Amino acid sequence: MHGSFMDTRRYRLFVAVMCHLLALFLLPATVSAAPNHIAAQLVVGPPAPGGGQVTLAIDMKPEKGWHGYWTNPGDAGLGMQLDWALPSGAKVGQPQYPVPHTLIVSGLMNHVYESDYAVLVPLTLPANARPGSRLSVRVKAQWLACTDQICVPERADLGTEVVVGGPGQDPARFAEWTRRLPAPLDAPVNMALSDKALRLAIPLPASVDLGEPHVFIAQDKVVDYAAPQVFARKGDLLLVTIPRVGFDPQRPTTIEGVLKFDRAGNGISFTARPGAVPTGGETIATGDAPVLPALPWLLLAALAGGLLLNVMPCVFPILSLKALSLARAGESEAHARIEGLAYAAGVIVACLALGGVLVVLRAAGEEVGWAFQLQEPLVVVGLLLLASAITANLLGLFEFAVPGFVAGGSPRSYTQGAFATGLLAAFVATPCTGPFMASAMGAALLLPVVPALALFATLGLGIALPFIAVAFIPALRRRLPKPGAWMRRFRLIMAVPMGLTALALAWLAWKIGGEWFLLGTLLFTGIVLAALAGAGMAQRRGRSATPAALLAAFAAIAGLAILPQPGPNAAHVDSILKTAPFSEEALAQARASGNPVFVYMTADWCLTCKVNEEVAIEREDTRAAFEKAGVVVMRGDWTRRDPEITRYLTAQGAAGVPLYVWYAPGRAPEKLPQVLTPALLAEKAGR
Repeated sequence: MHGSFMDTRRYRLFVAVMCHLLALFLLPATVSAAPNHIAAQLVVGPPAPGGGQVTLAIDMKPEKGWHGYWTNPGDAGLGMQLDWALPSGAKVGQPQYPVPHTLIVSGLMNHVYESDYAVLVPLTLPANARPGSRLSVRVKAQWLACTDQICVPERADLGTEVVVGGPGQDPARFAEWTRRLPAPLDAPVNMALSDKALRLAIPLPASVDLGEPHVFIAQDKVVDYAAPQVFARKGDLLLVTIPRVGFDPQRPTTIEGVLKFDRAGNGISFTARPGAVPTGGETIATGDAPVLPALPWLLLAALAGGLLLNVMPCVFPILSLKALSLARAGESEAHARIEGLAYAAGVIVACLALGGVLVVLRAAGEEVGWAFQLQEPLVVVGLLLLASAITANLLGLFEFAVPGFVAGGSPRSYTQGAFATGLLAAFVATPCTGPFMASAMGAALLLPVVPALALFATLGLGIALPFIAVAFIPALRRRLPKPGAWMRRFRLIMAVPMGLTALALAWLAWKIGGEWFLLGTLLFTGIVLAALAGAGMAQRRGRSATPAALLAAFAAIAGLAILPQPGPNAAHVDSILKTAPFSEEALAQARASGNPVFVYMTADWCLTCKVNEEVAIEREDTRAAFEKAGVVVMRGDWTRRDPEITRYLTAQGAAGVPLYVWYAPGRAPEKLPQVLTPALLAEKAGR
């Protein structure tokens, strides 16, 4: 994905260089060139004594709608090239650029100047230069001038005279140009460079206002220029995380850069070296990251999202676990309350554990999102083994105190069973996000650790809330049927959705690992079920089932250890729509075409995604409306981990799938609801 993106950049650079060379070498010198779109002038700064230093300025004035480039132009463009002709004994230093601005054109990040700017160059005078003497200084300057549509290579042969000890030209303008330079930071900056991200720890007083921060890296092929940058404050440290470039990444031992504070162009320059970069901190909103609502609203959204998650399709397979436990809780009010609290504790602990692992992985630079556990094939295998064992237990193949199915026992056994049921319910129930939940979980990926974990805990509370209500409200509890023989029949009925869950997990194992991975998975699943059947036979004969149970456990562990980690499958989509795979470059090209663009992010393990596709996307009226309006459809498959899709989800403020974004020509992107109605997409295309 990144290869094609970088190939585009190299192609543009190649075209710009070739045009530049043609302009320099193939055009006759006698032909008058068209006026430059960026006018340039060489200006001398304040006076300096012999042997001292004077500052030269290349004053650049772009026409309206045109821009020039910083020393590292970004994904496209070219920096300025200077060829000096100096008096004997004189020498120039490194050009000093003002703080640039960002400009995204067709998905490519550019580091530019769209208004007047000056590049300052220190000039060391010859030691033997006499006061009053005039020194001729000339430079052949080459640069690229661009609009949003075209780029033109330009050049100028600039010259001036430096009067040794004489007056400079326009000291007021030099003072303003100098003020626009980034102030050099006199404190050490630490960096941590991994395969996933560049992390910086920049000493910066907490009192410094950061209205719209952005870090410009001087070296090429280090970071992904267009990727969102995440900023967090930790005392007087500014922590910055920038995703790495995906194609041919470089690993410099030191990194030079500029931190822009705001739109006014204030900033500092720094040099970063390897060192300790802490994690955490309080995330600050930037132009690159979505503005987060207040924490109380996010907590309310997480609570509502968890509550509604109980009726989402991805939660239905575990409703059987809840139903049996709720029904048995009718035996005793005390037991009901114990189970309610224990179940809630299990759900909250599971959500906290998943959220904690997610926060740690993202702090380490991993591109992961909500439900990341189902992107790992061996986790899917483990869930398949568990679902198959629970199905066999419900069918009576063997008897075991599976969480939530204990037919009797002490309050302690109730507590342990309900707690384990909560753990399992949360782990299986959170692959997909529901209404309200998306904004809360997306914010959790950007917040500091403590507020983020509070959101995960509140999500768990929302999932457990119906169970808690039944446990603590007698009127609701009285509506539950009394325990009796019907519970055995109910167990058999509930084996159906659990068995379907196992089949769905087997299908997912095939989708993410292929036929051979599925065959290996089914082989070990069969061994586990055969061992459990042997345990059931021993139980019915009054013998010890321990040997058979140990064999089942050994087979499950062996399967997880022996099965190979499958590689990514080739993309294949069965759709009635003309669908293109998602990439940042393809999205930029589609938007540049002027047609509406519909982007949808899905995963094979997300039942909400599959229901939406069946109900609203894979429909003949949707296809007809899209063809009539010329809608470009892009599909992102997040079944396996994909860093580019994860970055897009994060940029949209989403923690996981499903995500639906509509790009109308000339308008801001619009996020669609996570539960699509049948006519929604056709109506969007018809407007």
